[in-house]
Amino acid sequence: MTTEIDPVALGVFIFFFILVTVMGFVASRWRAPKTLAHIDEWGLGGRNFGTWITWFLVGGDFYTAYTVIAVPALVYTVGAYGFFALPYTIVVYPFVFMVMPVLWKRAKDFGYVTAGDVVHGQYGSRGLELAVAATGVIATMPYIALQLVGMAAVLKALGMVGELPLAIAFIILALYTYSAGLRAPALIAFVKDIMIYIVVIAAVAIIPSQLGGYANVFNAAEAAFAAKGSGNLLLGGNQYVAYATLALGSALAAFMYPHTLTGIFASNSGNTIRKNAVLLPAYTLLLGLLALLGYMGHAANLQIESANDVVPALFQKIFPSWFAGFGFAAIAIGALVPAAVMSIGAANLFTRNFWKAYVNPAIEPAGEAKVAKLTSLVVKIGALLVIFFLPTQFALDLQLLGGVWILQTLPALVFGLYTNWFRAPALIVGWFVGFFGGSWMVWMNGLKPLQAISLGGAPFTVYIGLLALCANIVVSVVLNAVLPRGQMARA
Repeated sequence: MTTEIDPVALGVFIFFFILVTVMGFVASRWRAPKTLAHIDEWGLGGRNFGTWITWFLVGGDFYTAYTVIAVPALVYTVGAYGFFALPYTIVVYPFVFMVMPVLWKRAKDFGYVTAGDVVHGQYGSRGLELAVAATGVIATMPYIALQLVGMAAVLKALGMVGELPLAIAFIILALYTYSAGLRAPALIAFVKDIMIYIVVIAAVAIIPSQLGGYANVFNAAEAAFAAKGSGNLLLGGNQYVAYATLALGSALAAFMYPHTLTGIFASNSGNTIRKNAVLLPAYTLLLGLLALLGYMGHAANLQIESANDVVPALFQKIFPSWFAGFGFAAIAIGALVPAAVMSIGAANLFTRNFWKAYVNPAIEPAGEAKVAKLTSLVVKIGALLVIFFLPTQFALDLQLLGGVWILQTLPALVFGLYTNWFRAPALIVGWFVGFFGGSWMVWMNGLKPLQAISLGGAPFTVYIGLLALCANIVVSVVLNAVLPRGQMARA
């Protein structure tokens, strides 16, 4: 991959980056309310987003810049195993269809802004509320940092080395997010998703034709995996359980994250969410096509330093400069949308479930909005510092842990939507076992989220997040059943 500045590619990139920057600041006047000095308006867009806005917004923060970079990179490295993202983004939507409209109604009826609000309203437990909120913030921070990893790969391909370009991009993001709140990424998501669709469709149509067709692409990938002795085009027999559990666990975790829940809470009705559960699988098709770029990287005989360079290197090698610049802009903008929503989601959690709960319970709506705005800036700065001063692998490892962690909030958040049987102390102990037990298993496995298990026969590998969730649920059910209700008073 070349890292010299290409004036044409850089010019196209800057044009589209300026376009979305202008849109970000204009967003404060788009569907403008009487005031943005209210956390419902700044942090949830007034809870008034219809089907198409929600589709672009949720798609924009679910299918991120890091996804565009990392999924092909994983397929390039390990082959078929990297396609686990496809079944997980299929399995997740029946869950969204059934559960999220119920959660949305609970939040709408009681004015809840975060998962922590919902949990506190259901169980009256500050301890459980804090556990859910802290988990959400901790799990989100490395996710934001990884958007910077995706953007950094693009900037590197454009010849923009060093930390300054990345810092400038996120300072601009911070300013228009502070100004317009959720409306900024919602408006920009229209441009981002259309650009990504154009880029991916062009890539899967044009790149194979330049590489001798799909047959040659698959043959080249198979030969490359055989030569290095790892990876394959098809799953091996010992990978099926790991693949399936990783897909299922990721699906259950996906809409527990603050940024995806923010998109849900911002919708204007339960039917809007159901329609999106039907429409959003279109992104899964896009993701499947995108993953094939990993195989194409082998057929193109790329010379790259890191697997994360596969997509930028392919674009540089196959496309003319102007379209490569367009593609790089799409990926970079694909970092801004989710990073903005993630920082807003984390800020909402801090404001409602820590600041209001413990520091200033009498805070006015305008004060809430101000605290959330300032917190969103701090979150972005924290993500920048992680990328600048810690190895990228640190963010990757934390993000893997983040999936294990956020999955442990599911019982507290979801079970209470359907039954009043569970009590807060049992759920807190269950969360503790799942959170720290899952973290310990990941640590013992060298920061890999998979655990080998043997039940007397051949060992098989299971996603640790799912194991931790099972332990969480079992502990919660047993404690809730055996302890007298008098001892299960609200914590």
